[in-house]
Amino acid sequence: MSAAPPAGGIVDGHVHLWDTGAMRISWFAERLGLPRRVGPEDLARAVATAPVPVRAAVAVQAADTEGEARWLAAHAAAHDPLPGPVVPQYDARPGDPAAWAGMAQPLLDDGVPVAGLRLAVPGGAADLSDVAGLDALCAGLAGTGRVLETLVRPAQLPAVAALADRHPELDVVVCHLGLGAGQPDEAWRSALAAAAACPRVHAKLSGLHTAGPDDAGRVATIARTAVDLLGPERLLFGSDWPMSARVAPYAQIVARTARALPAMGDGASAAVWSGTAERLYGLTD
Repeated sequence: MSAAPPAGGIVDGHVHLWDTGAMRISWFAERLGLPRRVGPEDLARAVATAPVPVRAAVAVQAADTEGEARWLAAHAAAHDPLPGPVVPQYDARPGDPAAWAGMAQPLLDDGVPVAGLRLAVPGGAADLSDVAGLDALCAGLAGTGRVLETLVRPAQLPAVAALADRHPELDVVVCHLGLGAGQPDEAWRSALAAAAACPRVHAKLSGLHTAGPDDAGRVATIARTAVDLLGPERLLFGSDWPMSARVAPYAQIVARTARALPAMGDGASAAVWSGTAERLYGLTD
């Protein structure tokens, strides 16, 4: 039994691409120490250092404009096999009731391949009541076989659970386990347990690593809690590259995640490293 990535390879469930010269990224600042442009060719060089092949990667939109979403989709489509599925951000369009996908609706209407939409609201209301069109978004995603990704803080996880309960046909993916670089306290564990009680809630083992001296123990606690509550079949690895490159190179992020996970059988390991992502995002060989 092992938690190492299998020889068959990895599907990275969470990467970002952007080009600040082509479009404005609202949160981008020089102090963050990030490159101005990260394209598919940069990702290919990073993943080439992994101990096993990275067969595909889910490209999550970095900001929230239609132009940037189209840029991301075009670059994903032009670079085979990476990055792969595209997940734009959700930005509501309250004045247009037909636009259940918000900002991304024109992409869907134009037939641009979109695997899901991400609700990124960690600074919003704990009950998600300030998200316009949320139930219409969920119904639209479920009806078209797409996933809802959520970037939320621990206090919002019970609201994610309530949302999943209202939309039992929808697959929900919690980015960074709803915690990211935070501490795995009892409040987070209880909130994650509430979300895990919904059978179609999944989570990404992504965005967890820090440069702190006790990071290995902290991430091991997080990963093992996630396996206990969700099981391997509802977890997927994500590097959060290039954000993670500020902490460690790509190969080290893979290795640190593998060390954090408990030992598991071949089938369970394959689910975490590739199978769950393949199922959720419609990836086929």
